[in-house]
Amino acid sequence: MTSAGELQTLLRFLSQDAKIPLSTAMAKVKELQNASLTTQVIAKDSLEDIFLDEKLAKQIVRAAKRNTKKRAPGDYVTESPSKKAKKFGSLIEEPLMPAELEEFLALPAASVVENEISSTVLHTNRAPLVLAFAVVLLKYTMPEQPLSSRLSLAQAVVSVNSRSRAVNIGLESGKSAEDEGWGQGQPIVKIMGREIRVLRRWGYEWQSEVVKPEAAQEVVKHEEAAEPNTHPPHEGDVPLWGLDLEALKKSNGPSAPDTQVSSVGSLPIYTARSARAYLLKSFDCSSSSKAESATQKKTTNATKIAEKKQALGMLLGALELLYRSWADVLDKAELDRRAWSWYVRVRPDVADGVAGWGGKGDVKLAEILGLRRSPARSLLAS
Repeated sequence: MTSAGELQTLLRFLSQDAKIPLSTAMAKVKELQNASLTTQVIAKDSLEDIFLDEKLAKQIVRAAKRNTKKRAPGDYVTESPSKKAKKFGSLIEEPLMPAELEEFLALPAASVVENEISSTVLHTNRAPLVLAFAVVLLKYTMPEQPLSSRLSLAQAVVSVNSRSRAVNIGLESGKSAEDEGWGQGQPIVKIMGREIRVLRRWGYEWQSEVVKPEAAQEVVKHEEAAEPNTHPPHEGDVPLWGLDLEALKKSNGPSAPDTQVSSVGSLPIYTARSARAYLLKSFDCSSSSKAESATQKKTTNATKIAEKKQALGMLLGALELLYRSWADVLDKAELDRRAWSWYVRVRPDVADGVAGWGGKGDVKLAEILGLRRSPARSLLAS
């Protein structure tokens, strides 16, 4: 049986040495243990089947190789403060033009066929399901935010929630970075009941998505009449990044905990690209087609990726239908409040405590559709 100590050691390696986002590390640590992968074995093994990301797999292998050279087998030595100090400028998204970045981050198209959605059962763990719930929710509660911001903010929700659960089951201890004051002075938004510290992205201009089809014509008329860039955006409409306070704390930060931090180049964020990659690799269809593919001698990596994209599209379609059915009758605050309870009702069942950490289970998309106010509404907005 997996001990809390073993999980903590591997989790520290992934998040600190390999510099993998905490939420990704938490989601994959159990799979690594199930595959009997330690830092010594990782140095010789391929991780692409687990992470489905060649670049990320190589990053972890390189970190494991460094560790095996520095340490005796089984030992775990944290880096010295001087080695841990680093700049966080590289954690901010690469400097693409806004339209290019948003296009690059596009998620698989949400399925529009309700019969296909309702018959689909996904196999996943809880963290990426929270991420999907939050990403789609933000289209309705914070429509002024571009996809890049929604991904970052949703990943922040996942990490805050994951750390809270890790503390509850004994995998983490001590105060959070938020409780110690590392985010003091930074603005807060509430998403699915979690308070998230954010960084404003002043000057980031993008083409807003229109969630409600009936409002599209009115928006177009408004844009035709208004002079572009006549007025600066209202502060509440400014795109946001979700701040990674735990990374800030581990680095010892650019300033004292009770001092406001405002330098974009020195603050770690939850990157939209990492969140997108996490979504793309986290969902499998539990269906006869999956069973049939398992009988084949070899499934190519491209096939796996295509299947996961299709599974994600089904989930996104189910969530779109759920939120749209309530968006006309609930205000944004109430929609946000209910989203967490909806997630709890459909999340996969896992074992209690450490044994269930990172555990996977089935998610029936028919149950998500069953939460709609109006099940008869079956088509997504164009």
